[in-house]
Amino acid sequence: MPGSKNPERNWLPLVAASCVVGAIAAVAVFMMEREHRGPTVTAISTPVDPNASSLAISNLAMSESSNLSGGKVTYLDGRIQNKGSRTVTGVTVQVLYRDFAHEVVNNYTQPLTLVRMREPYVDTEPVSAAPLSPGAEADFRLIFEGVKADWDGAYPEIRILRIDSK
Repeated sequence: MPGSKNPERNWLPLVAASCVVGAIAAVAVFMMEREHRGPTVTAISTPVDPNASSLAISNLAMSESSNLSGGKVTYLDGRIQNKGSRTVTGVTVQVLYRDFAHEVVNNYTQPLTLVRMREPYVDTEPVSAAPLSPGAEADFRLIFEGVKADWDGAYPEIRILRIDSK
């Protein structure tokens, strides 16, 4: 139409919305990367927690499954009992897989997670979500990806490196 003007478009709301969506995506990626970062490696010579004897680990069982990317996931389940006098709010363990020559082929350090429920699937939570009072027992699960094929198949060595308590 002759004489009509096109109104100028206000781009500010579109730019602001794009920035908010970008920031949310960046935070989500950061959190997922932090959560899925592989377990750290701790020297085998690192001393265990001085109170490690106050926690008893028993009933170990291992299982394996395949993940969606075709890799293998190894599960180490067990039972932990607090034989100490303080409430345990966190446990960090070192798990050592060895080969037939008794050399360490995998060295994992990670927080111990307690089994929250078993049906319809095993769900875990940090010890801080369900602290272990003196005398209490709970099932735990440790999850490992990439256990090397030259592992000897025996149960790994579990070392308690750190106990948080109150």
